[in-house]
Amino acid sequence: MAVMSNPPDPNFRKPALVCAEGAWDCHIHLFGPKPAYGLVSDAAYDTPDALPQTYIALQKALGLEHAVIVQTMVQGHDHSRLLDALRQHPGRFRGIAVPAGDVSDAQLEEMDRLGVRGIRVVVSTGLAGVGAPADAGLDRRLIARVSELGWHVQVVAGGEHLLQLKDLLPALPTEVVIDHAGLPRVELGVNHPHFQVVLELLDTGRCWVKLSAPMRFSARRRLPYDDTLPFYRELVRRAPERLVWGSDWPHVAYTEGVMPNDADLLDLLLDWAPDAALRRRILVENPSRLYGRFKESSKL
Repeated sequence: MAVMSNPPDPNFRKPALVCAEGAWDCHIHLFGPKPAYGLVSDAAYDTPDALPQTYIALQKALGLEHAVIVQTMVQGHDHSRLLDALRQHPGRFRGIAVPAGDVSDAQLEEMDRLGVRGIRVVVSTGLAGVGAPADAGLDRRLIARVSELGWHVQVVAGGEHLLQLKDLLPALPTEVVIDHAGLPRVELGVNHPHFQVVLELLDTGRCWVKLSAPMRFSARRRLPYDDTLPFYRELVRRAPERLVWGSDWPHVAYTEGVMPNDADLLDLLLDWAPDAALRRRILVENPSRLYGRFKESSKL
């Protein structure tokens, strides 16, 4: 039976951090309403509805303008929720898809027209099969096809898998975006090869990293996840020009601790990147380069 995700904190409040105009949230998920937008039959988790209008209310409270909707594995290859949000809110959202290998050129072109800018690959021995190689989820033919559209590959992988992929990822014909700071093991520290490979991938100039989801790898069960601070600060020190921030709203399948408030998650950037110019780069300039600028503002 699928595990039901806890709902996000419904208290939408203003953060201490004042975002520059045009700020982005580069990692959110949308779900429902059911049954119009369902999940795959063997979904590992279920989730309450997380609707565009609910997220937009949160977005406005946080002072953000744009967001990137990321397709999840429990939604499979049915992109109707993602594509309908892109259609209904032009100028606000971009998308990351999980297309099947046999997706048609016409479907990819339609996704591109609506605002999809990459594909997501989950790299995990647990998902790829016991003993499977770390690159089992990388469909080279599909990646070659989406590279022609200028899309990138977004990778979900921990440091042990990134070590196996450190030569392959920079050689792909696309840029690569690593989810959630590379999901380092905090007990191993920033100098361990599992995190150093994330920095080495940044150094190639072909990879980006999302500053997102500290609760996914912190040993703490509530904010401020202080054991993750050295990792985020080192990323900011190393390559601030290839970092973007994401809330990870609505924090699906997070059942290990106290659900964080999204204003508090955004305020962590005040510690991760103490300089206002760096925060502007991470929240505005970098995502505009990675996902493409919008012609018109979406602020109402």
